[in-house]
Amino acid sequence: MGENRPTRRSVLKAVGGVSAAMALGGGSVLASATAASAAGDGRGLRIVERGEADPRMWYYRFQTPAIGWNPAVNVLLPDDYHTSGRRYPVLYLLHGGNGDFIEFDRLPEGGIRAWTAGKPLIVVMPDGGKAGWYSNPVSSNVGPRNWEHFHIEQLIPWIDDNFRTYAEYDGRAVSGFSMGGFGAWKYAAKYWGHFASVSAHSGPASLRGVAGGLPGGVVHWANLSSAAVELGGGTIYGVPWDQNRVSMDNPCERVESYRNKRIFMVSGTSPLPTFWDRFNETAVLDTQREFRGFLGRAGIPHEWHEVDGGHWVRPDLFRQDLDGIIDRLRKA
Repeated sequence: MGENRPTRRSVLKAVGGVSAAMALGGGSVLASATAASAAGDGRGLRIVERGEADPRMWYYRFQTPAIGWNPAVNVLLPDDYHTSGRRYPVLYLLHGGNGDFIEFDRLPEGGIRAWTAGKPLIVVMPDGGKAGWYSNPVSSNVGPRNWEHFHIEQLIPWIDDNFRTYAEYDGRAVSGFSMGGFGAWKYAAKYWGHFASVSAHSGPASLRGVAGGLPGGVVHWANLSSAAVELGGGTIYGVPWDQNRVSMDNPCERVESYRNKRIFMVSGTSPLPTFWDRFNETAVLDTQREFRGFLGRAGIPHEWHEVDGGHWVRPDLFRQDLDGIIDRLRKA
């Protein structure tokens, strides 16, 4: 694709992705064998704030050299965590653009607490930046924003050290909404041995394909949005693009990495007549269809849903996804 320098026209189109990516997640949108270590675990994390009064939702804010501010994490525990003595599988649930670690607690019909009531699953919901794209960026003018490093190299080991989990492939799933859905696709392929299930609710699934009428639209989307609200003019993939980074993160170029995983995806087919919703969900629909084509040709089973509506989380399909995650993972 050459250097992929955006033309003036493509920049004007993609700049809609600044607000679109900020809307990625904004459309509708703490139990341990011992108490979590106040000093962290030697991987560069230090707890600077914590909340463990709620029986199920525990909260932590960390200081880490990977991020230039102190990101937070919600850990939602099963109802019987404190009394059962059992280990549990873990779902890492990633928020959308302009969202944060409590995004899934704000959703309708009781949100994540109600949807997981009675279910044998720990749900970990970390900050991922307003437009961090679950990546270590090529450049940042506002200090470190290495979200990928924070989540994979620091947070996952910390969770396994401090909660009763299965620290193995069959013990973890990753899912997300919108930008977080892309993060789930990326993490599941790039870190194959970490996650046995991956799901994306309105999450774009191709970086190089046409999105919103723009070839390579999701990369432009990530670059423009991160420059505007996350990196002070820096970018996720560079301009011109770092082609190796794009390929490493692109689901359509990592198809074999999804083999033997449970795969679940949702996209809307009738975006509302607003620019932001139309831009977001049209890109999601187009890229998920492209990805499904690659999976089908590779003979990799996957579950997909195209449903009426635009860019938001659908509680019924989210609950269906949760049941599928629990069925796939090691039992508590």
